[in-house]
Amino acid sequence: MTSATDTPLRALALTCSLKPSPDSSSSQLIAEQLLTELGKHGVDGELVRVVDHDVRPGVQIDMGDGDAWPRLREKVVASDILLITTPTWVGHMSSVAQRVLERLNAELSETDDEGRPSMAGKVAVAAVVGNEDGAHKIIADLFQALNDIGFSIPSQGATYWNNEAMNPVDYQDLESTPEAVASTNATLARNAAHLARLLHSAQYPAS
Repeated sequence: MTSATDTPLRALALTCSLKPSPDSSSSQLIAEQLLTELGKHGVDGELVRVVDHDVRPGVQIDMGDGDAWPRLREKVVASDILLITTPTWVGHMSSVAQRVLERLNAELSETDDEGRPSMAGKVAVAAVVGNEDGAHKIIADLFQALNDIGFSIPSQGATYWNNEAMNPVDYQDLESTPEAVASTNATLARNAAHLARLLHSAQYPAS
């Protein structure tokens, strides 16, 4: 019998912190935790902090003149699961996350040989951290955009942590991961890997 982890899968975590490396980042921490959880289900992962790369503004695959997005796009194309992690800033996703969505928007014009959207068959999940409210709205915005682009969203495919309002403590400052977050992280990983394997074995109908 084929086990649930026999199909090799790859995940790409695009961390959309505003802090460049090597600064510590709560968005990077939760991405690392989720990649560890995905690894328990036979998923190899890679983490990229987007702000470390010169991703130009625009809505084309390649904006030219040293644009780093085409190289990051290659990683997206090679992955089965895309994880986007973002902090909450003034109630919204970071500007880096917004730029990632804007660059992924170019995929609406790309199809495979059978007419499917270029990202069809890939799974997208999300994680949001911050010491202010807004996680549900950010996840809704991320999932609406990613689904439009062609990604599939698994059941309970998002996780988040919000501290109480106006409290300066960050996720990375916690002594341990709250049980509710850890449990949600595990569910996200389990469901994402499950859906990715299903789509790997049975692609959406041709256009």
